[in-house]
Formats: sequence, structure tokens, C-alpha cells
Amino acid sequence: MNIAAGTKLEPEIIIDDLTVVFPSNNGGDPIKALKNINLEIGQGEFISLVGPSGCGKTTLLRTIADLQNPTTGSISIRGLTPKQIRMEKKFGIVFQSPVLYDWRTVRRNVCMPMEIKGLPKKHRTARVTEMLEMVGLYKFGKQYPHELSGGMQQRVGIARALAIDPEILLMDEPFSALDEFTKEKLHEDLLNIWRQTKKTIVFVTHNIQEAVFLSDRVVVLSPHPGRVSAVIDVNIPRPRALSIKRSAEFNALVAEVRSSFEGV
Repeated sequence: MNIAAGTKLEPEIIIDDLTVVFPSNNGGDPIKALKNINLEIGQGEFISLVGPSGCGKTTLLRTIADLQNPTTGSISIRGLTPKQIRMEKKFGIVFQSPVLYDWRTVRRNVCMPMEIKGLPKKHRTARVTEMLEMVGLYKFGKQYPHELSGGMQQRVGIARALAIDPEILLMDEPFSALDEFTKEKLHEDLLNIWRQTKKTIVFVTHNIQEAVFLSDRVVVLSPHPGRVSAVIDVNIPRPRALSIKRSAEFNALVAEVRSSFEGV
């Protein structure tokens, strides 16, 4: 996808005045994790959430995914609640750790969501093959997770998340534990996958360069409680090559995000 500057996408996710408060574990004051979040995410858009540790990025992602209930406010996804979307298995989620099952081969790890969904074996087999080809791991289908590198394991996690053809892919710092060379290769792979699948992606990261390279827009959250302090359009043409990181345009956007980050 190449979203031109000023292009208005049809909203897919509408976050309206969202606040999330956690009770204190020691009987003290409740902890307000998010306050009055308002954000619209377009269908097929790649959005990154950045901000200081403790600003509520993961809480916001979990609330979109129906893994955390809002205290006040609401989230609407294609006119449905997050719970309805989750029950219809329209979310794919990739965590910081791929959480693969050591006793299952790569193919059987990717297959698991489809088994849970009760899809026919013939469909599952074809879909696993398609997903492994997409992430470049077809030849490793019979291997076990411990036989793979960290980057390869994370590709398996992405393939598994996409196996049930979700409408929305939610990614919580999926590359943070990887070395820079592996991370950059996965950035290119993820953008290729996104271009092929046209999924809406919400991506949590601490890495400003990562956010700018991948995203259509970067949403900066402020801490304590988390609020949207800036939304920055990334008007760099797609497809993007790693060489773009050396450009003045890219570095100006990184500086703009960093300035917003430091000002919260």
C-alpha cells in the first residue's frame, strides 16, 4: 500500500474517549493507565504506537484486542465491539516472544489456530504451506522451534497469526529482542507481508526509527496517564527500502517523533 499525503481512509477502528483504570494492589489510589484516548485507524493502515515505558501502549493494544476492558469510553471495529471481533477470530496477535510450542513442528505450530477453529484438514494443510512460503520458511516446516533462530521463530509467530486470515494484525514489540541485522530483515519482510495481505496493523514499539520506517502514521503516547500527545504522518513513498533511513526526509521525521516523545 502507498497512502498518499492527505488520503482519508475509511475508519476501521474508532477509539472514543477511552480510559483504562487499574485498581491498586496495595489498597492505594487506582492507577490510571490511559486517559481520554481518541483515535481513528483506517482500514489497511499501518499504525505504530510509541512512547515512554509505562505510557500504556500495550494496554491500548490489549484493549483493542479485547484482552483488557475499558473503564470508560469505547472501541468500535467495523461497527462491532472488540469482543465480537475476537469471537469471530478476526484478530491476529504477535507478542514480543513468539510463544511457540516446543513439541510441535513449525507446520503444526502454524496450524494450531486453524485446528482450534475446526477448519478442515485439507484447508489447514494448504494454508500452512501458503503462510510458510509467505514468511520464507517453507523448507523449515518439519523443524522444531529450538532448531530455529530468534528471527525465524518470530516469522513462525507471524505466520501463525495470519493463518486464520484475520482482518487486523496486532503486534506488541515483536522485534525488540532481536539483533539489528535480523530486525531490519524482518522489517522488510513485514512490509512485504502487509503489502500482500492488506491487513490493518497496529504495532507497539519503543524504537522510533522502526516506527517511522514501517508506518503510515506514528501515534505518540504521553505517560501517567497515557494520552495521545501527537499523531505524525509518515509521508515517505512506498515501497520503502532500508536505504531510505539515510535520507534527510526520514531523519527529519525521526527527529519530529523524538521531539514529540521528549516533550511528553
